[in-house]
Amino acid sequence: MTDFRIVLVGPKFPGNVGAVARSMANFGLRDLVLVNPSCELDDDAFRRAKHGSFILENARIVPTIEEALDDCFLVVGTSGVTTKGESNYTRIPVPIREFAQNCRGYDEKIAFMFGREDIGLLQEELEQCDVLVWVPTNDEFPILNLSHAATIVMYEMYQAEREPKKNLPANREQKERLFRTFDDLMAEVQYPEMRRHGTRVMFRRMMGRSVPTEYEYRTIMGVLGDAVRIIRNGKPWEKNEN
Repeated sequence: MTDFRIVLVGPKFPGNVGAVARSMANFGLRDLVLVNPSCELDDDAFRRAKHGSFILENARIVPTIEEALDDCFLVVGTSGVTTKGESNYTRIPVPIREFAQNCRGYDEKIAFMFGREDIGLLQEELEQCDVLVWVPTNDEFPILNLSHAATIVMYEMYQAEREPKKNLPANREQKERLFRTFDDLMAEVQYPEMRRHGTRVMFRRMMGRSVPTEYEYRTIMGVLGDAVRIIRNGKPWEKNEN
């Protein structure tokens, strides 16, 4: 499978952590990181983990999300709370099956971040994600148990990995270069400073949902790069005419 990391932010119940480890073993995953957990990995956790106990033994516990996401190419947040309004772009998710189809064949590490059992991921934590995914459920009871949600996500990714690979996606360096160029463009057109952060997050989410290939990256980068250069230096064909 693609190199996946499961990140649990502030888990409260050791049994849930153990159940996640068990599912990770089922689907061939090994990389588990806990961010500032509210529980200890006690006997209950290891009982629930069963054959995934070795994953608990090797799990890393870190104090910050930044440490948990270190060296990850794509950060995928999960949330049972979705939005029907396009303006709330931090809550616009992609169904997990659709996302799994789009990103199969990645050669870079992908982190799946799951929030606390009671309140999920905070707004500032969601903003660190490149894309949000969700598991379609009954609208009357949309919130899944942490370990159940994680298991479904892992299952969908596992199934997608068994299908033929799609075109090679843009890599980490290309993605970051695209975001820097977008920032440059906002600066050159004097886009209002107070709106830049939100627009930056929206653009990152849009790219995260689409999972652009290298060809798509080069096309978008060419347009944005040319726009920045023309705004800064003028149109080259007009200079030649002078």
